[in-house]
Amino acid sequence: MAYKTLPARRKTQKVFHVVLHLIALAAGVLGICLVFKFHNEAGFVNMYSLHSWLGIVTISLFAFQWLFSFFSFAYPGAQSSTRAKLRPWHAVMGMIIFMMAILTAEMGLVERFFILRLHTSQEALVVNFIGLLFFLFSLFVGLVVVLPPT
Repeated sequence: MAYKTLPARRKTQKVFHVVLHLIALAAGVLGICLVFKFHNEAGFVNMYSLHSWLGIVTISLFAFQWLFSFFSFAYPGAQSSTRAKLRPWHAVMGMIIFMMAILTAEMGLVERFFILRLHTSQEALVVNFIGLLFFLFSLFVGLVVVLPPT
């Protein structure tokens, strides 16, 4: 999305893309570390749900994508013909990982919904509304990435 939404030179867009994803990766790793810390201190079991499994798989794929792409596209960078062959795969994997992150977030909302037994309360409406916003956000991002630039 950085390439389609940021009106700047290509190099600036690339740096913005790399840095933004590095910040997202650091935030994701920090979040997972904090969840493990909280679970261990509270005496909860770790990795007990599909939400946690998909979370670990998603952040692992994201880390692999970031590292592989950094060395393929940024530093030192592969040959231009190799980068051209990798670019479509990079974009597709990026969208898959993004959709996995949205799915994991939605599953976390559902998990929290049932743990707190929010079936008919006002909090249930808030949780459902947040889930709807996640869904709409993923549709918007998907359209921006797939549609050609104007």
